[in-house]
Amino acid sequence: MGYEKVFKTDEPGEFSQTGGIIEVFPVNTKNAFRLDFLGNTLETIKKLSLEIKNEKIAQELLKKKLKRQEMFSDIKGIKEGNYLVHLDHGIGRFVGIVKGAKLLPLSKELSSFYTLEYAKGDKLYVPVGLERKLSRYTGLFEPKLSRLGSVLWQKTKRKIKEDTEKFAKELLNMFAQKETAIRSAYQKSELAERTATTFAYTLTPDQEQTLKEIEKDMLETKPMDRIVCGDVGFGKTEIALRIATRAAENLRQVVMIAPTTILANQHFFNFEKRLRDLPLKTALLTRLQSEKEKKDILSKIKTGEIDILIGTHSVLSKKITFKNLGLLIIDDEQKFGVKQKEVLCKNYPFLDVLYLSATPIPRTLHLALSSLKQLSFIKTAPEGRKPIKTFVLPLSSKIIKNALKKELSRGGQVYFLHNRIETISAVKEKLQRIMPQAKIATLHAKLPEKEIIQTLNDFENRKQDILLSTTIIENGIDLGNVNTLIVDDAVKLGLSQAYQLRGRVGRAEKQAFAYFLYKPKTLKGKAKQRLKALKDAQELGTGYQIAIRDLEIRGSGNILGKEQSGAVNRIGLNLYCQMLSEAVNKLRTNT
Repeated sequence: MGYEKVFKTDEPGEFSQTGGIIEVFPVNTKNAFRLDFLGNTLETIKKLSLEIKNEKIAQELLKKKLKRQEMFSDIKGIKEGNYLVHLDHGIGRFVGIVKGAKLLPLSKELSSFYTLEYAKGDKLYVPVGLERKLSRYTGLFEPKLSRLGSVLWQKTKRKIKEDTEKFAKELLNMFAQKETAIRSAYQKSELAERTATTFAYTLTPDQEQTLKEIEKDMLETKPMDRIVCGDVGFGKTEIALRIATRAAENLRQVVMIAPTTILANQHFFNFEKRLRDLPLKTALLTRLQSEKEKKDILSKIKTGEIDILIGTHSVLSKKITFKNLGLLIIDDEQKFGVKQKEVLCKNYPFLDVLYLSATPIPRTLHLALSSLKQLSFIKTAPEGRKPIKTFVLPLSSKIIKNALKKELSRGGQVYFLHNRIETISAVKEKLQRIMPQAKIATLHAKLPEKEIIQTLNDFENRKQDILLSTTIIENGIDLGNVNTLIVDDAVKLGLSQAYQLRGRVGRAEKQAFAYFLYKPKTLKGKAKQRLKALKDAQELGTGYQIAIRDLEIRGSGNILGKEQSGAVNRIGLNLYCQMLSEAVNKLRTNT
């Protein structure tokens, strides 16, 4: 009948079982009931004190719950071997669809069943038509199969349900101030239009649509709270630049936060270059500034002399007082925890917030958060951008030499990735022997930050040909003249990391190349699958698809928080998001 099996019955449409006792809350009565069985004989039926106070609200919640189960099911295109989560019985492995006549020869009603295999060889047959009870399992790890008949799944589900209700309260409280906050609407910006003329490219349709959505937010009096999701190099920063300019012209100070000093510096120099002819003052605040410089910046922020402040976590300091803070831009959204992101929001409830995210947000998380945040998607590659030609090859000096020669001969530069600081000097000597005429710079996280920034500036100004680096370059470095990436031990990279690193090249209209090299003995198992997936998906925008499996759980874990990501792994992302959505809806309905 589609009732949900739970550890303890609380709501209509649920039932629980302990030995020969079944508690059930019918969907067409005000009370729950207890059924006592002796073997297969029903001995007593007793009405429980558990009662609906508002039948109309309860029925509305139930309808929404059933509809939500269908929305979050997401089992289209499942294949044998995929993990599925059954609402009542837990995680099983899908082994195919069996005809009903084969299972129940005398039954004419049930045509087919989804067959799920559980621990110890247990099997569960779910009627086709009851798909809402099933959801696709997505998690960071291979899940442990549940055991049919065990109470562990019901206990796990109940605990996570309680946690999602607490989390939903936190989220609603967090957004409650913004729900009631009012600020004046933005006026038209001439400076933003002038900034648009300095953009070297043509906006993609997705960028134009995103700008329209944000501009609509700005014309309203309710503060903006929007996430912009875009693939690597698809133009999120341009959106941020134009919106920051508009806010500054409307006499609202802007803060842009980046997770690393490298990315903060890059944003600052990009803003400075594009806004140099406009009457706007931009400042940078990171650990690189001297105490005197910081003191001067803080003073100017307080008096309103600085319009746009770009920095790292330093800008979240309680020491900073703004004259009229109006817009907060966070890049990369998933690199900051919930509490960090809310530091300024709590002090400035009327604040407009724009989150930039390179992590694809899964459909289910989008549904769960859609009542709290607005989302925009940039999925179209910039015009003229070419797919990055990707090679997965055995490690050899000949391949490295040919790749370097090919790029340097056309006046380009190369990222050479070696992710071990202890041996990076030896690799530099080897590269120098292969290409004696090439100028090589070294970059890794243990260097002083000033040296890191100087090295990157020199490389950007083409003082070196090759940047020998660790994975430190995956954090938002955008250099149009670097169009070859060589990774000397690609099996140690995760799919999402390899994908992000590949996005560091091919940022201009030149054909870019990515070489993922491996030692033959190490190419096996999941490493082989990862590199195959990377090679198979070379077309622009396909990164969104190949990265979704690896990124969605990491991204949702970061967006939701570390505590929530543990729960996601235990029951799967889809069911977790369903529970979160139900909790938010229930709290909103009751209040």
